[in-house]
Amino acid sequence: MKFDWRKDLKTLLSIVVAAVLMALNIKTFVRAGDLFPGGVNGLTILIQHIFTMSTGYTPPFTFVNLTLNALPIYIGFKHIGKKFTVFSIVMIFLASTLTDLLPGFAVTQDTLLISIFGGIINGVAISICLLAGATSGGTDFISIYLSEKKGYDAFNIILAGNACILLAAGALFGWDKALYSIIFQYASTIVIRTLYLKFQQSTLFIVTTKPSEVCAKIYEVSNHGATIIEGEGSFGHCEKNVVYSVISRSDSRRVIRSVKEVDPEAFINLVRTEKLSGYFYYQKEE
Repeated sequence: MKFDWRKDLKTLLSIVVAAVLMALNIKTFVRAGDLFPGGVNGLTILIQHIFTMSTGYTPPFTFVNLTLNALPIYIGFKHIGKKFTVFSIVMIFLASTLTDLLPGFAVTQDTLLISIFGGIINGVAISICLLAGATSGGTDFISIYLSEKKGYDAFNIILAGNACILLAAGALFGWDKALYSIIFQYASTIVIRTLYLKFQQSTLFIVTTKPSEVCAKIYEVSNHGATIIEGEGSFGHCEKNVVYSVISRSDSRRVIRSVKEVDPEAFINLVRTEKLSGYFYYQKEE
């Protein structure tokens, strides 16, 4: 596990910001709306509600959250990356502790506004964490592992897990809160999918007269290969080549800019990839 103090300090500061945002969001929007956010945080709140309803005692958020994260943390150490997991543990512990310590207050009593803006803030906090090289824990560990191993869209996996939490919450505490929680989770997922693009792919079709140079540049920027297809321009009946490649959406802007440097006349079509079968390179977490 190698350390780069400048990069790691930046990661740590990002984690602190994300943890504060997440804790404040739970104590203001989530608690005020009596919502159940996604992932382990949502499961933690669900367990707290069950204990409160059955025994009158509410266990600390930190204890429940850390207990539920034990298995995902093991998966992170074993299969994802040690430094990534260490930073994630810092995020989980800090966010959980702040949730117990910070005072709660309501910004608004409008449950719809709480659901929308709470979901947006939650998505921003998780995205800051992921972009910095860590995770907020729980289902994020599991979804990243399955995305790398199986090529699934990570956020679809998270959505399936969240649905189970909402079904349990709705059956126990009322369907109105569960339905508002769906709005919260949808807003959160949209923000994450917009800001964090690593496990989403795009397909490039590049019409060019310099196919070898374009392929080399794609590999240099993204570590992805390409296929050269010979063709003919229908208007000028001149020889053309189509370079076909699938890359991570997070690399798409850099790849297109680099291709234009190689061939300013290249015609580039970028298409969102819905499903991918076969080996696809992901940069490993440290």
